[in-house]
Order: sequence, then C-alpha cells, then structure tokens
Amino acid sequence: MKSNIFDQLKSFILPVTVLLVVPVSLLLPTNGFRLGWGMGLPWDAVFVIVGAILMGGGLYLMSYTIHLFINIGKGTLAPWSPTKKLVVIGPYKYVRNPMISGVLMTLLGEAAVVGSPLIFVWFICFFLINFIYLMFSEEPGLAERFGEEYLLYKKNVPRWIPRLKPWQG
Repeated sequence: MKSNIFDQLKSFILPVTVLLVVPVSLLLPTNGFRLGWGMGLPWDAVFVIVGAILMGGGLYLMSYTIHLFINIGKGTLAPWSPTKKLVVIGPYKYVRNPMISGVLMTLLGEAAVVGSPLIFVWFICFFLINFIYLMFSEEPGLAERFGEEYLLYKKNVPRWIPRLKPWQG
C-alpha cells in the first residue's frame, strides 16, 4: 500500500524543524543572520562557499533518500509511517543512514554560511540524538521488521562512514 500524501507531507515536519525552525530560533535572539564568521575576506568567502556546497549536497542527499523511501520503500522517513520494504539501493549501498548524513551536511553548511557556533552545537546535538536513537530504537526495529535481510545489510554497510565501493547484496 502506497503511503498517502498526508503522511508524506507530515514527514517533512522533521527536516523542516531540524533545518529551519531550530536554527532560526537559535539565530534570532543573538545577532541574527550574517554571512561568514566575521573574519573578513577571503576567509568568510571560503566558509560561505564550502557551507553552500555542504548545504546543496546535503539537501540533494535528503531529497534523494526521501524519494527512495516513498517510491521503493513504500513509506516515509517519519517513524509514524515507516517503509514497508528495506531500501538498499542508491546511497544506501554505501552507508546505512544517508538521510541523517544529508541532514548533518546541511546543518554543518548552515553553521559555516552564517558563522554560527550555536548552529554548530545544534549539529553536534542532532548527531548525538540520532546516534543514540539509531542504536537503541531504529536498528532493533529494522531487525525486527526485516529480519535476516536487514542483519546482512547491517553487517556489510557502515552506519556513518560510507564504503568506498557499493555493497552488492
């Protein structure tokens, strides 16, 4: 059964909150928005360019994994509408959590572009929250839902640092 459009729209609540609501709420009470870290040229330009590249790559990776969740997995990224099929194609051949990797890349890019230590701290907190969640909730849940198929995948594909060659499971 294909997930309905409402479930798909609800699943965007998570990335919008993580990538927009929290960072904006961290920036507004401080000095607001600026580009770079206030180091002057050329350093600010370097941070803005590298940050923009990270943000673009992260957003692309996120959108691609969301597409795979919906079209291959027949679900969404949200825990309330999980995939019905294990997704092991595309970036999932290299790393088990490309969605979270995309979010982390985007957050790191945001911190670099606007020169925000607070967004960098949020990046670290988000990583730690997901590290704990993945280990103690998501991975055991995937093992229960998909059994040996997931366990074989988990054994061959790393959680965070991508393989150099795609897994051919």
